[in-house]
Amino acid sequence: MRSSSISKCRLLSTLALLGLVAVTGVPAADKAKPADQDKKYVRPTDPSLYVGAETCKTCHEDMPSKGFFKSYEDSPHYVTMLDTKRGPEWHGCEACHGPGKAHVDGGGDKTKIFTFKNASSQEINARCLDCHAGGPQHMNALNSEHTRNDVSCISCHSPHHAKESEFLLVKSQPELCYGCHLQQKAQFDMPFHHRVNEGLVQCSDCHNVHGTAGPKQVRMSSTQDAICFKCHTDKQGPFVFEHQAVKVDGCQSCHVTHGGPNPHMMKLSNVNLLCLQCHTTSSFSGAPGAPSFHNQASFFQSCVLCHSQIHGSNFDATFFK
Repeated sequence: MRSSSISKCRLLSTLALLGLVAVTGVPAADKAKPADQDKKYVRPTDPSLYVGAETCKTCHEDMPSKGFFKSYEDSPHYVTMLDTKRGPEWHGCEACHGPGKAHVDGGGDKTKIFTFKNASSQEINARCLDCHAGGPQHMNALNSEHTRNDVSCISCHSPHHAKESEFLLVKSQPELCYGCHLQQKAQFDMPFHHRVNEGLVQCSDCHNVHGTAGPKQVRMSSTQDAICFKCHTDKQGPFVFEHQAVKVDGCQSCHVTHGGPNPHMMKLSNVNLLCLQCHTTSSFSGAPGAPSFHNQASFFQSCVLCHSQIHGSNFDATFFK
């Protein structure tokens, strides 16, 4: 009797699931996926749908928003979009906003043309990447941390009202990045830090804001090593005897990358304690443990007083000078 009841429950559950699929036409798990998540912008190619930038200029040149058309004429977009070898869908304002005939015929009806103000980040990015996709800067844009967190291109760039002519940024670095990355802003105020606030280093020197294959959108050097070696060339090697921590975990195995309270941006104020995280007597990490004759109770004794070539050496396996 019990077996019969279980069978009936299973049958009812199966019928309910089949009914859901029949009504929706798709499995229930796929319903949560946004319809425009993977949508690519396709430009209409019918020339009759386009009115040209000069028509746009009749209304938008003297708009209260500081010369909407004038700011566009002074931007790199205007020069790029004068290629007469391509159709009208690639020219002027309509290259980004889409065909303007219906907008003009409707007396400026905003619903008849694409406006970026209220569009989703997926729609905005699709339009921008229609031109900007590819190349080393944007090849990972669709999978970048910014895209996954619904940050659109116009969150950082402004084709009309850019404050920085280079890259059309709405603010200069690092203030632009600090708008979201408040934790990193605090780290750059630490006593020992990369000199970002002083203007000697920019966030984009180390991070590709449009995405990378690695974590944290960190760039790689030309030799596919850590980007730190772009400046710290003396630490790169190659060395005959390498410190495995550098090869396995990178510079951040010992250093904090943005800034901290300790000299050399070390993770710990006591260098010995930092070394002993790997060089333990248990040797769980495979690193040799500290010898018994090393007195760790001596406050002023530091591992790097003797092991001075800690990043790597061409002469000594224990990194002596």
